[in-house]
Amino acid sequence: MYHSFFGIDDQAFSIAVNPRYLFMSSQHKEALAHLMYGVKSGGFVMLTGEVGTGKTTIIRALLEQLPDETDVAMVLNPAADAGDLLCSICDELNIAYPSDERNLKTLTDKLLAFLVKNHERGHKTIVLVDEAQLLKVSTLEQIRLLTNLESNTEKLLQIILVGQPELNELLAKSALRQLSQRITARYHLRPLNVRETASYIRHRLRVAGLPSGRQLFPPKVVERIFALSNGIPRVINILCDRTLLGAFSKEKTEVDLQILKQASQEVLAHQSPAQKALTYDWKNLLTPLHVAFACTVVALLAVVWYALALRAVKNAQFEPRVAPVVQQQSQPENLAAQTVEEEPKTLAPPDLWIKNKDIALRDLLATIGEAGDTSMYPCWRAEQKGLKCETLNVENWQEFREINRPAVLYLNTPERFAAYTTIIALDDEDAIVIVDGDKQQVALSKLGPLWTGEFTFMWHKPPEFDGPVGVGSSGKLVRWVAERFASIDGQPQPLTNTRFTRALAQRVKLFQRQQGLTEDGVVGMQTLLRLNEATNADFPLASLTGEL
Repeated sequence: MYHSFFGIDDQAFSIAVNPRYLFMSSQHKEALAHLMYGVKSGGFVMLTGEVGTGKTTIIRALLEQLPDETDVAMVLNPAADAGDLLCSICDELNIAYPSDERNLKTLTDKLLAFLVKNHERGHKTIVLVDEAQLLKVSTLEQIRLLTNLESNTEKLLQIILVGQPELNELLAKSALRQLSQRITARYHLRPLNVRETASYIRHRLRVAGLPSGRQLFPPKVVERIFALSNGIPRVINILCDRTLLGAFSKEKTEVDLQILKQASQEVLAHQSPAQKALTYDWKNLLTPLHVAFACTVVALLAVVWYALALRAVKNAQFEPRVAPVVQQQSQPENLAAQTVEEEPKTLAPPDLWIKNKDIALRDLLATIGEAGDTSMYPCWRAEQKGLKCETLNVENWQEFREINRPAVLYLNTPERFAAYTTIIALDDEDAIVIVDGDKQQVALSKLGPLWTGEFTFMWHKPPEFDGPVGVGSSGKLVRWVAERFASIDGQPQPLTNTRFTRALAQRVKLFQRQQGLTEDGVVGMQTLLRLNEATNADFPLASLTGEL
């Protein structure tokens, strides 16, 4: 009822699944990549996440990218025993079986015969089990046995397990170790971060028709929504919807912190602080009778939605989005001490990107002079060397230049796959990227349309830095800043010990002026990055003709 007041067409923050409002954060795209790769590889694929983090969004996107030659059986009642589960799978795949012979052997034989024929006609068969944390150990073991049938090159049945974090605990049981070893791809969906939360809110308002230039949720309100929701999309929707209603009742065109505070007290009042974001559910607000009714409706909607999603499956090239982890190659050159002398390769996608972020981060680590056995967990490896992986999101190349660091760019390929490339040099028209160790030159006009604006770089992050510091601040970070300036100025003693003085602020302003930064005397990330450059702690992003 408040939509027209804010200039939007419908309820932007409904918790109902609506494909119009599909929002894929970078981690949602990465989760989808893992699932696509796992489905291609065969065996088991697993997706976990807290309630409301967007698992249904991922599954919907997966179904839309599967080719038409894919038969999918949805299991929506995982609490059933093994016999009932096999019946459900057979029913979903239209496999006929005698009604008076519902024993495990008969059902298994029928299913295996179907899988062989399906494979012979070029079809893939997938069983998707939702709320898989409710599966019994005996049922899971029966499912594992179904995956034993395989051709010379691939499994005839792929299993996708989707569930809450308890699924990890279930698969950790000794009795299920054989199944756990067969999981070819697994991904845990985390809540959105604060930047993703802001993007999520903007996205839904834009889809709902909010006119450009209008702002309903100021940055401070968005930050508070993130804190209250812990980045859980479902809770974000509930809070935003309730705050818009509150603003409408007060005839305010923007949500303020007071309105948000009142809304949060109303919708989150039944939970402890530790539960508000991670266990939010309508059952905390409704009576048991309402909950029973709501659960029935939701279950029916889920069945309908899955049926519609299958009909809406699009023609798409069936390929893995995540490349297998490769063996560490010979130690790459220290690009931080070299120049771009050799003629870069002529670029032709997909040479521009790689689908495994860890490999791209490995290239980044090697670029800044930290080569080694880094094919797995490069950010963890970086931390062992005193470096910190930092992920930011910017609007354009100019904002990226202000960070001035080699980085892994997050891309969306023309096929809507998540991909990554490591950028090491940049000028007004071109960039130098590294793709799995190979250096290449690419025009920004080609790279820009693929880039999401998100990137990860590595830097020697100072101690205790979690926000800007200025006059009156104190702590290890202030001492660190003063020591850096003493080193730059060739002074034996820093201007201060642990207290941010006016003298230090004046020195900061002078440095900021020299670096072309805002002269405010406040030390934030930009100033710290430049200090690291000035003291050779970090290597900056190079130009195409400059030092790398």
